[in-house]
Amino acid sequence: MKAKAGRRTDKPKCGLCGKTRALTRTECCGQWICDDEDKYVLFSYARNSCSRNHRRFTLCGHHHTEGHAGSWKECSPCGRGFETEMYVWYGTNEYNVERLQNPPTYEPTKCSVCGAVIVLSQGGYSMRSAEHWCEACTAKEMKDAFRRAAAPGPPGAARRARRKPYAITGHPPQRVPGVGRIGGGPPGDRAPRTEEGRET
Repeated sequence: MKAKAGRRTDKPKCGLCGKTRALTRTECCGQWICDDEDKYVLFSYARNSCSRNHRRFTLCGHHHTEGHAGSWKECSPCGRGFETEMYVWYGTNEYNVERLQNPPTYEPTKCSVCGAVIVLSQGGYSMRSAEHWCEACTAKEMKDAFRRAAAPGPPGAARRARRKPYAITGHPPQRVPGVGRIGGGPPGDRAPRTEEGRET
C-alpha cells in the first residue's frame, strides 16, 4: 500500500535531543524543548535535563534571567559579565539551540603557579584573588596551609595562616547568594541567578 502523498512529518521536537514527546517552550527564546526539569536531582549537578541545561548553561538563558533587552547575540552586558573563555563556552556549547556565530578568540587560562592549562568550563580549579590554581597546586597549598596552621608559633600565627580564601570548583561557575562568586568563576563572572539558599 502506497504512503499518502504530502504526509507531514514536521512534528515539534526538542531543539537539543530531538525527542518529540513531553515538550514545552523555553521562556527565553520560545524554542521547543523537553519538559524534564523534574528529572533533575537537587545538588547532583547532573546534565540530564534539556530544559535546565539550556536555562542554566547558555547565554540565551542567562540573558533572559538577567532581564537584558534585545538579542543575547548582540548583548553588551552579557559580553561584559563573563570572562571571554566562559562567554564563548556559554554561547557555543551543546546546550544551545542557536549558537553564537563568530565567537571571540581568547588565550587559554593557565595555573598561576605551574602554568598548566585550565579549562574553566570543566571546573576542578580554585581562585585566589585574580589567580587561577589547578587542582594539584591547590591541593599542595591547602596541605601546606593546614600544616602551617597546626605548627607552633608566635601568637596569631595560626590564625593568619588560615586566612587564605579559596573558591574551589568542581563544576562551572555559580553565584552563591550572600557569598559572591564561588566555583571558580573568573572576575566579573555571573552565572544565572539562584534563589536565596536554593539551587535552581
